Amino acid sequence: PLPTGHLPALRTRDEGTISKPQQIITHLRKQKYNADYDLSATQSADTLAFVSLLEEKLLPVLIHTFWVDAKNYVEHTRKWYAETIPFPLNFFLPNAMHKRHLKRLQLIWGDDYMEDEEKLEKELYREARECLTLLSQRLGSQKFFFGDSPASLDALVFSRLAPLLKAKLPNGKLQQHLKSLQNLCNYCTSILSLYFPWDGGDPLSGAPRAAGTDGSEAEEDPHKRRKQLLSVLVGLVAMLGYAFLSGIVSIQRGSVGPAGRQPVAPALEEEEEEEEE
Repeated sequence: PLPTGHLPALRTRDEGTISKPQQIITHLRKQKYNADYDLSATQSADTLAFVSLLEEKLLPVLIHTFWVDAKNYVEHTRKWYAETIPFPLNFFLPNAMHKRHLKRLQLIWGDDYMEDEEKLEKELYREARECLTLLSQRLGSQKFFFGDSPASLDALVFSRLAPLLKAKLPNGKLQQHLKSLQNLCNYCTSILSLYFPWDGGDPLSGAPRAAGTDGSEAEEDPHKRRKQLLSVLVGLVAMLGYAFLSGIVSIQRGSVGPAGRQPVAPALEEEEEEEEE
């Protein structure tokens, strides 16, 4: 389990667990792991400028695209996370993450940022498209931003662009602009093939089975079935608790009939549509 409850997280010998990205980068640089070691002063200044541009102009719009845009969130992001997160956390975490990102945008753009959709579309998305265009112009025909070797800027740019490029978004205003910048698309595809060759497939599908895997589950872990049963019970309790709190399930006392008093039993209340989390 993660000591901080958040990713990324790096467990160190001297400083404990570090969870903030910039602190992790600083720690690694102290250990002589520095992707920018060979950069010139001008290239280091360019890195700082583009990092600031990405965080100010592109990241908030990416958050809006994935987490606030209603169509994208319901049909892609929430579904994607709910299918990936283990049960029963997949019932609660996507909605909690949605609220956290919404508050983050409110801090960046102000409480009334959602009231003017036209301004959001014309100004904020325009600035994000301009940011992508600047990245495309800076990259040019190079393999990476500073030549043939990746630097920290490449890691940041890839982390922002690859999800946008690969996600199947029903509302892809910003995505279409990225796809029109062919060198950025080739850049992401090249990094995927170089450093993530298993992307799009199961990296373990062709791996040989370890010795002893043909034995029974009980022989591998005598407590495995007990753990699985406890997990199921915890999940059922969580689901019932959620159902009672949301009003999906209620307890009704039966009336007294000729055959005597009927026992108390749960009654499911039919709903025309499921409540969105």
